[in-house]
Amino acid sequence: MEVKALACELPSKLDVPLSRFSGEEIKRHVMESGIVANISGTTIWRWLHADAIKPWQYRSWIFPRDPEFTSKAGLILDLYRRNGWEYLTPIELPNAA
Repeated sequence: MEVKALACELPSKLDVPLSRFSGEEIKRHVMESGIVANISGTTIWRWLHADAIKPWQYRSWIFPRDPEFTSKAGLILDLYRRNGWEYLTPIELPNAA
């Protein structure tokens, strides 16, 4: 099914300036490209949901690459602490590995 294939593509491969497709963006793209003449966002959601395809949801992890990250972050966290904000360090976070 072309709609599901489109949902799995990165928008940049189709010259669409988005990082991920939303349901409405998929709807707009399939109608503009002539895959379907008319379709509802709900129908697209049902098709994608049936196969657990969720292009608008993704997980990414950002790992700091700056060797001075800890000291820089400490300066910012210190500002929060001085203003009464509570925060947890990574070691104190629940379920931290």
